[in-house]
Amino acid sequence: MRVHHLNCGTMRPLGGRLIDGRPGLFRRATMVCHCLLLETGTGLVLVETGMGTPAAVDRNAWLGAGFVRRSNPVADPAQTAIAQVRALGFDPADVRDIVLTHLDLDHAGGLIDFPWARVHVYAEELRAFTEPRADERGRYRRIQFAHGPQWTSYADTGEPWFGFDAVRELDGLPPEILLVPLSGHTRGHAGIAVDTGHGWLLNAGDSFFFHGQVAAAPHCPPGLKWFEGRMETVKRARLDNHRRLRQLVQERGGEVTVFAAHDETEFLRLSAGDNRGLAPGRGLRHPAP
Repeated sequence: MRVHHLNCGTMRPLGGRLIDGRPGLFRRATMVCHCLLLETGTGLVLVETGMGTPAAVDRNAWLGAGFVRRSNPVADPAQTAIAQVRALGFDPADVRDIVLTHLDLDHAGGLIDFPWARVHVYAEELRAFTEPRADERGRYRRIQFAHGPQWTSYADTGEPWFGFDAVRELDGLPPEILLVPLSGHTRGHAGIAVDTGHGWLLNAGDSFFFHGQVAAAPHCPPGLKWFEGRMETVKRARLDNHRRLRQLVQERGGEVTVFAAHDETEFLRLSAGDNRGLAPGRGLRHPAP
């Protein structure tokens, strides 16, 4: 399996080091939308979609004026997932499956660019969209799903994987791609694990926001920490995920590379080794206990 790391949406919010941890307060921070494009034996699989082509045309209409004001997303058509698929020399029609961590607008906004693809998501996340609780109303951008995505949803059942329970393979996809339950940021939030043959990648989505949160001495810029708490749906689950992901990184970091969706530091580190040919992995049946 060959893995491509894509940034499908740069954001430039105010706050400088309070958001991205780098020096300088009176500047705009940088955040990314870290997606994966996987070359498999049966076609291309996109893990996350970023904000989508309409965000580069009319940000306010597609993303909402409030999000645009807070996050200041860059309106760059070249950063869309479909443009990057083409730039890599692929036909977008070969993206037959999309796997999502959750349905927030900066993760699922690009679904409209691949309306033929099957969309894999936890059933509980789909339920949060279709039957929102009071605290979920207004969270999801319904305009982004008006085209009628081809949903394939899953219960949070499965097998153990590196200390996580109920991890499962996905219908019609290689066993090297797994859905990992990480509720908290949203009630149906998932991680997406990919066995590259040289180790596992775990796209942890928004289960944490800053690479320092899974360090041995955890830390997070205060502005980002405040935002993370403000956007949570299930606090106890979110904090438990922090603990389990930190333990995974500290104990099995040589086997599993964990990254957060919006951390530019991790995106730059991982994309620096992009486009390597990777041997097939082992799938759910063989991970270490």
